[in-house]
Amino acid sequence: MSPTQRRIPVVNLSHYRTGTPQERARFVQVFGDGIKEFGFVTVEGHGIDDGLIRRTYTDVERFFALPEATKAQYAQAGHGGQRGYIGYGQEHAKNRQVGDLKEFWHVGRELPPDHKYHALYGPNVWPTEVSTFREHTLSLFNALDGVAGVMLQALAEYFGVARDTFSGMATDGNSVLRLIHYPPLKERFIPGGVRAAEHEDINLITLLCEGTASGLELLTRDGEWLPVDTLRGQIVVDSGDMLSRVTNEIIPATTHRVVNPRSKEEDTVRYSMPFFVHPYADCVLQALPCTQTADTPARHAPITADAFLKQRLRENGLLK
Repeated sequence: MSPTQRRIPVVNLSHYRTGTPQERARFVQVFGDGIKEFGFVTVEGHGIDDGLIRRTYTDVERFFALPEATKAQYAQAGHGGQRGYIGYGQEHAKNRQVGDLKEFWHVGRELPPDHKYHALYGPNVWPTEVSTFREHTLSLFNALDGVAGVMLQALAEYFGVARDTFSGMATDGNSVLRLIHYPPLKERFIPGGVRAAEHEDINLITLLCEGTASGLELLTRDGEWLPVDTLRGQIVVDSGDMLSRVTNEIIPATTHRVVNPRSKEEDTVRYSMPFFVHPYADCVLQALPCTQTADTPARHAPITADAFLKQRLRENGLLK
């Protein structure tokens, strides 16, 4: 089958939440098989308010239209870009030196001051120039966080382990909502740069609300680049390095990229809002017993989620 004919699976989350036993079982199977084969699945029926997504995109557009000096004052030194503003071209893919052709903002989990991870994760910062930015981004963060937990429970059922195996890892996790602006290349171009060079996500899973323009592609196990376009109301879910480690690479950390516009007509602005689901900082990433056999022992040594995150942030140029 050619790349143009192949499509990642589409599932409806309401079938898992409120469906019949047969619908629930089919969701688990199709969702799990899709993540296992492609590392990507498209999800409908997730229940996140379309109006909230639209309002958040409006705020994102308003923020990135601000002057460079205004945006730069929200950069947070010394935190690996985990909160606030990260400037254009500052992040690069692992093993690359040229920065990606994007700027972005990170919103993290809000924890009470006495929480054990409050200081480690750090506080959010908020742009005063966009009055509804905090309200909308936190609402979207929490909505995506809840949906992610349900998907992780379904994935645990796929592996035949306790339903809270993966969702428990993400409880109080260092998850991040990334709000990305890709300006037209005619306005800002770095020689050799790509909107998002090929890479694997760091985390457990990523939930991506539909982007405002095309360009996302995944690398199949056959070595073919497959376009990933979403319709309004869909969320794309992909698997990251941390999930790959705990499943002993049964679930791949799928390589993907955002390609540059191929023509002047396509050279338009692009916004996207991926939600990176991370485990709690002290979570030990190690292969589940059910994923190990005599022929396939654990492929990676145990490491905490925080240590692995910092390692990858250094590789991506966000942490020294």
